[in-house]
Parts: sequence; structure tokens; C-alpha cells
Amino acid sequence: MVYSSALPPNKLILGIDPGTQIMGYGLIEVTGSKVQVLQYGVINLKSYSNHAIKLKKIFDRMIQLIDEYLPDELAIESPFFGVNVQSMLKLGRAQGVAIAAALSRDIPYVEYAPKKIKQSITGNGNASKEQVASMLMQILKIQEAPKLLDATDALGVALCHHYQKGNNAKQGGKSWKSFLTDNPDRLAGK
Repeated sequence: MVYSSALPPNKLILGIDPGTQIMGYGLIEVTGSKVQVLQYGVINLKSYSNHAIKLKKIFDRMIQLIDEYLPDELAIESPFFGVNVQSMLKLGRAQGVAIAAALSRDIPYVEYAPKKIKQSITGNGNASKEQVASMLMQILKIQEAPKLLDATDALGVALCHHYQKGNNAKQGGKSWKSFLTDNPDRLAGK
């Protein structure tokens, strides 16, 4: 019998909680079953009134993170259907810019619905941001909660991706049909 002293391969996952005011990011390293937080924080865009400048800032910071850490995969929260169409469009653009930054560096991405992320972290698809943050602090042994929960939300996206290991995730995101099937309460007029 031959024994190998090689360590199990590691994987770096960059999680993104997209936003046009605050965008959260979190980077985890997975080695075997061990998960370690490498970095997390937010891109604060509140001081910019021009939407195009916000998108450029998102792209630039994403490229910085990608070039510094060289993640293997990007996991991003998919936009949710909301009442305000303009807000949803802006959020979709922010998400698209983050995805474009990853694709420009040949990094594959996977989208996850907000309920899927919350379910995988807390066991409850309707958990609050505070509940997600609290659970992540326990799981990832984070000593101090960040001021803005967008950062822990991003770590949640990355950890959700790790938990999925390719199961129930579709490259490039879900179709609208599957989203509406999974979220019947989000249909207009219901």
C-alpha cells in the first residue's frame, strides 16, 4: 500500500452579496472538510450618486479581490423579485458587473437564491440577516461580527456554495421558470 503525504487540494470560493449601496464580499478557503475565512468586507457605494460610477467601482474592486486571492469559483446571490422594478434592475446590473469581472479572469460562477442560502446556513429559508450572521460566526469561528451584515451575507453565499458541492446548482443561475416554481409567493398578484 502506498501512502501519500500530499495535502488535500484546496479551493478558494469568493462569495458576493450584490448591492448598489453596499456590496458584500467574503472569501473562504476549503481544504478537505475544513473551511477557513480568508477575507470579508463590503464595498461601500453610498457616496456615489452616479449609477455608472458605482458599477465601475464594483468592477474595479472585484478585479482587485480576484487578482489578489485568485479564487477558483465565484458564488453570487441571485437578484430577488421585488416591488420596485428600478431597484431590481440596478441590483441586476451590479450582479452582472461582478459576474463579468469573474468571467474576465476565467472564473466560473454559480448563482444561489436568497432562500437557498439562508436554508443551507441556518436550516430556515426565511431566516433574518442577523440569524445568518450569528450562525456563520459559530460555523466559521468569527470572533467579532462586522458592522454591516452584507459581509456575513457574502460569506453565507460562499459557504452555501461549498455545502452544495455542485448539487442543485446550475452554472449561470436558474431559469425564471424554476425561480417562480421555487418562489410562488413572489408572483405578482399573489
